[in-house]
Amino acid sequence: MEPLRDEVVHASALTKTFAGTNAVDGIDLSIRRGEVFGFLGPNGAGKTSTMRMIACMSPRSSGDLLVRGLDPTFAGPEIRAGIGLVPQEDALDSEMSVFDNLVIYGRYFGLARREVRARAQVLLEFAQLADRASTKVDHLSGGMRRRLAIARSLISRPELVILDEPTTGLDPQARHLVWDRLFQLRSEGVTLIITTHYMDEAEQLCDRLVVMDRGRIVGEGTPRELIASTVPREVVELRLNPGATPALLVALKDHVERVEQLADRICCYGEDGDAILEAVIATGIHPLSSLVRRATLEDVFLALTGRQLIE
Repeated sequence: MEPLRDEVVHASALTKTFAGTNAVDGIDLSIRRGEVFGFLGPNGAGKTSTMRMIACMSPRSSGDLLVRGLDPTFAGPEIRAGIGLVPQEDALDSEMSVFDNLVIYGRYFGLARREVRARAQVLLEFAQLADRASTKVDHLSGGMRRRLAIARSLISRPELVILDEPTTGLDPQARHLVWDRLFQLRSEGVTLIITTHYMDEAEQLCDRLVVMDRGRIVGEGTPRELIASTVPREVVELRLNPGATPALLVALKDHVERVEQLADRICCYGEDGDAILEAVIATGIHPLSSLVRRATLEDVFLALTGRQLIE
């Protein structure tokens, strides 16, 4: 896979090995300038290891990797200077004010005092924290801390920002405000790389994404492409009386493309959910409840990686 002119990240056969085990197992990756690119996968899938290699925080074991057109093996400091990093744990200085967190972080990049203070004021407005400039971080809500962490990552005007679980633990209002800030960055041409466990977040934010499992990429494309290529268009969720499930599975075998039996319900996948529900009623089996819905990225995720809990 040859690098393209507009690529910010190019990887070929990229591998990361720990104690003889491939945490990242020979993946190919292309992330284009100005897009929002997502990594999905269960715990231990290799997402964090991949992100750490891209961020020049961990050397690759083998394969090729270019970030901003440079090889991390030889140009790590130069690459890192153009990357903004928002880790899952904010690592903010809780004893300092919001404004001082931005200014001191900016000084690490060698920015002049006047420049970094002006930049901090702009970022406070961007993060909607201007009225909290003198507030200590300890007194901020979770959503405010997340917005401050994102603002801090932008102090050096990076062209690439890497965000690890940017909205984990936030309430819906705070999540949507973070989304708005990320959409604004995208509109300004900043490339964003995101990991998230929220499927709706990935579907809303990402231009393209990959699904990883056991160190490998098992799905890649736009959210719409992945849904269309992986699962049927519609899903019927049924809750049944005890004992009705075996008869229903027999009756539906010619009407659905896939049936998934869960602890509390049955999910029937097909192109026409209403027709599937009509076929259920025609059997004389009346569900306790039913829901017809469009397939989502969560259905794709579970189809590709399974439902088994991975700790």
